[in-house]
Amino acid sequence: MDSLRHLVERFDHVAYAVERIEDALPTLDLMGASFYDGADHVRNEFRWAQFKLPDGSKLEYLAPLTETSFLRRYLDTRGPGMHHVTLKVTDLKAAADVCEAQGFMVTGYSESEMWSELFIHPKSANGALIQLAMWDYTHTLADTLESVLAGSVIDDT
Repeated sequence: MDSLRHLVERFDHVAYAVERIEDALPTLDLMGASFYDGADHVRNEFRWAQFKLPDGSKLEYLAPLTETSFLRRYLDTRGPGMHHVTLKVTDLKAAADVCEAQGFMVTGYSESEMWSELFIHPKSANGALIQLAMWDYTHTLADTLESVLAGSVIDDT
């Protein structure tokens, strides 16, 4: 059986949906996390912030920017909590083909020059939303958490 094993570069992060990123800061501080990156994704109407734990693993927090955001609907239905896990892959199209060949429901496939992604629907992945993504940059968007929380950093990927 073909698997994603040869296409997965690494596990990247776990993402949590929250009302406000500020509300997660005490928990992140307790875990020893430090700010890594973040921005407002205006097109998709959410703010994201990533934090690194002492071992180098990452947590991402997502908060809605508008009442029409997919994340607002998610929070209204499910409440705050884990939203998805992200794996960095080397070939998104090949990953989509493998997933579909194995009967997984692939959704949200989008490609751009800087960021490409797809999601494996939770109904076909034991209740977990899995994001497979490719990106081709090494820089961060934000210098400080304060600039992200102030809405000063825009992610246009």
